[in-house]
Amino acid sequence: MKRILFIVILTFCATTTTKAQKVFSVEYASQADIKVYVADYESRADLSVYKVDYESRAGKNDGNWFFVDYSSRADKKIFFVDYASQADIIICFVDYSSRAGWKKKEKMHLFY
Repeated sequence: MKRILFIVILTFCATTTTKAQKVFSVEYASQADIKVYVADYESRADLSVYKVDYESRAGKNDGNWFFVDYSSRADKKIFFVDYASQADIIICFVDYSSRAGWKKKEKMHLFY
């Protein structure tokens, strides 16, 4: 019984984390799961984000984001705010996939 429960929990965790990086940008803050502020400098960010070109390249929770065209296809809906104080998380867009990732891991739970 414990083994079956372990397998069920492991399967659930694997399926939820593999899709955590498909995002959709909503028009209103009330529609969002997460409010995001874009910083000018990587040193101010909780997460460095690289925009991937294909859905299959979206990461597990590693900062490789794919922006989907419809909210129903997104795993997380985000709203870009004007001030860092309004945000749940601060990100910085980077030019290379290798630079994407968490700088402050205490906010990782937001994308699970």
